[in-house]
Amino acid sequence: MNMILVRDIFQLKFGKAKEAMTMLREGLKIAAKGGYTPDRLLTDLTGEYYTLIMEGVFANLSEFEKTLTAEMASDEWKQWYQNFTPLVDSGRREIFNIVK
Repeated sequence: MNMILVRDIFQLKFGKAKEAMTMLREGLKIAAKGGYTPDRLLTDLTGEYYTLIMEGVFANLSEFEKTLTAEMASDEWKQWYQNFTPLVDSGRREIFNIVK
Protein backbone atom coordinates (compact mmCIF):
# COMPACT_ATOMS: atom_id res chain seq x y z
CA MET A 1 0.00 0.00 0.00
CA ASN A 2 1.34 3.42 -0.95
CA MET A 3 1.37 6.08 1.73
CA ILE A 4 1.24 9.82 1.13
CA LEU A 5 3.40 12.61 2.51
CA VAL A 6 1.70 15.92 3.29
CA ARG A 7 4.02 18.90 3.52
CA ASP A 8 2.68 22.23 4.84
CA ILE A 9 5.09 25.07 4.06
CA PHE A 10 4.84 28.43 5.80
CA GLN A 11 6.78 31.58 4.91
CA LEU A 12 6.91 33.46 8.19
CA LYS A 13 7.08 37.21 8.57
CA PHE A 14 10.58 38.61 9.01
CA GLY A 15 11.73 38.26 12.60
CA LYS A 16 8.75 36.15 13.70
CA ALA A 17 10.30 32.66 13.54
CA LYS A 18 10.86 32.26 17.28
CA GLU A 19 7.33 33.44 18.12
CA ALA A 20 5.86 31.23 15.39
CA MET A 21 7.71 28.14 16.67
CA THR A 22 6.45 28.77 20.20
CA MET A 23 2.90 29.13 18.91
CA LEU A 24 3.25 26.10 16.65
CA ARG A 25 4.19 23.91 19.60
CA GLU A 26 0.96 25.02 21.29
CA GLY A 27 -0.99 24.40 18.09
CA LEU A 28 0.41 20.90 17.69
CA LYS A 29 -0.92 19.96 21.13
CA ILE A 30 -4.37 21.07 19.97
CA ALA A 31 -4.01 19.30 16.60
CA ALA A 32 -2.99 16.05 18.33
CA LYS A 33 -6.43 15.93 19.96
CA GLY A 34 -7.87 15.62 16.44
CA GLY A 35 -5.30 12.98 15.47
CA TYR A 36 -2.77 15.14 13.61
CA THR A 37 0.79 14.61 14.76
CA PRO A 38 3.35 15.64 12.13
CA ASP A 39 6.33 13.36 11.71
CA ARG A 40 8.80 16.20 11.18
CA LEU A 41 9.13 19.94 11.71
CA LEU A 42 11.74 21.59 9.53
CA THR A 43 13.20 25.10 9.37
CA ASP A 44 15.32 26.67 6.67
CA LEU A 45 19.09 26.22 6.58
CA THR A 46 19.48 27.59 3.06
CA GLY A 47 17.01 29.03 0.59
CA GLU A 48 14.16 31.34 1.48
CA TYR A 49 14.49 32.78 4.99
CA TYR A 50 11.93 32.16 7.72
CA THR A 51 10.59 28.93 6.24
CA LEU A 52 8.76 26.48 8.49
CA ILE A 53 7.67 23.06 7.22
CA MET A 54 5.49 20.37 8.80
CA GLU A 55 5.51 16.90 7.28
CA GLY A 56 3.05 14.14 8.02
CA VAL A 57 2.54 10.66 6.59
CA PHE A 58 -0.94 9.27 6.00
CA ALA A 59 -2.33 6.02 4.59
CA ASN A 60 -4.24 7.93 1.88
CA LEU A 61 -5.99 11.21 1.06
CA SER A 62 -9.13 10.06 2.86
CA GLU A 63 -7.24 9.59 6.14
CA PHE A 64 -5.61 13.00 5.73
CA GLU A 65 -8.97 14.66 5.05
CA LYS A 66 -10.54 12.97 8.09
CA THR A 67 -7.71 14.19 10.33
CA LEU A 68 -7.81 17.71 8.89
CA THR A 69 -11.59 17.94 9.27
CA ALA A 70 -11.43 16.86 12.92
CA GLU A 71 -8.67 19.38 13.64
CA MET A 72 -10.40 22.31 11.95
CA ALA A 73 -13.72 21.63 13.72
CA SER A 74 -12.18 22.39 17.10
CA ASP A 75 -12.99 25.82 18.57
CA GLU A 76 -9.66 25.69 20.37
CA TRP A 77 -7.86 25.21 17.04
CA LYS A 78 -9.85 28.02 15.39
CA GLN A 79 -8.77 30.44 18.14
CA TRP A 80 -5.15 29.31 17.90
CA TYR A 81 -5.22 29.70 14.10
CA GLN A 82 -6.41 33.30 14.36
CA ASN A 83 -3.38 34.05 16.56
CA PHE A 84 -0.92 32.16 14.33
CA THR A 85 -1.84 33.58 10.92
CA PRO A 86 -0.57 37.14 11.65
CA LEU A 87 2.92 35.61 11.91
CA VAL A 88 2.72 34.10 8.40
CA ASP A 89 3.32 35.84 5.06
CA SER A 90 2.19 32.90 2.92
CA GLY A 91 1.84 29.15 2.85
CA ARG A 92 1.16 26.20 0.65
CA ARG A 93 0.55 22.46 0.87
CA GLU A 94 2.28 19.76 -1.17
CA ILE A 95 1.09 16.15 -1.22
CA PHE A 96 3.27 13.33 -2.54
CA ASN A 97 2.98 9.59 -3.08
CA ILE A 98 5.70 7.81 -1.12
CA VAL A 99 7.45 5.51 -3.56
CA LYS A 100 10.21 4.15 -1.33
